[in-house]
Amino acid sequence: MSDQGASASAAGKRWRGVILGALAIAFVAVGAGFIGFLSQLRGTEIKPARNADGIVVLTGGASRVSDAMELLAGGYGRRLLISGVHPLSGASDISRSLPDNQSLLNCCVDLDRSAVNTRSNAAETRRWVHEKGFKSLIVVTSNYHMPRAIVELSHAMPDITLIPYAVVGDKWREEPWWSNSGTLRLVLSEYVKYVAAEVRVRLADAGLDIMHETTDSDIRAPRRPATAQAN
Repeated sequence: MSDQGASASAAGKRWRGVILGALAIAFVAVGAGFIGFLSQLRGTEIKPARNADGIVVLTGGASRVSDAMELLAGGYGRRLLISGVHPLSGASDISRSLPDNQSLLNCCVDLDRSAVNTRSNAAETRRWVHEKGFKSLIVVTSNYHMPRAIVELSHAMPDITLIPYAVVGDKWREEPWWSNSGTLRLVLSEYVKYVAAEVRVRLADAGLDIMHETTDSDIRAPRRPATAQAN
């Protein structure tokens, strides 16, 4: 083999080594990150250790709203925001699903119909919290969604104390998440979204906002969360 051929072969081996090393590091980082993500997922529902000024529930999972209403009824917060209500859903629809909480729905619940994802949930919640003058907030969402929700909410409202209340679904209680293909896909998908949110938020904190951050003026209607009392 010529000197040139030997040099090219050595260079190729070095590059393969670099690539394999980088892949190994990436694999370890992803694995460690996933373990860290899983460590944040509660397997049981634990009542908040303290009360807060307000409560927000992010719609999208079974029993989230009813659990949030229980916290409101228990005096854990003075007012509740239900964020991400379908635009065509009215107060009467929620009243029918929560008949035992009609008085609370009439007096102490606001509906946000503008939010369409976790990031806009955070933007609408920020507006609501600042309008109410709240300084602390109990966050109600599913356990698998809580890490990403806290990332988005804490980025949108660094001045607000957030107290997580993770809702644990029946499937999560009944069997290990890895034994059910549907739950496994859900957890893996949520981990990818969580990592994406973490990366975007860290870049934004460093002054490199790769995506336009949602501001209050970006969300058209309603300008303010509607009261749950029938209009």
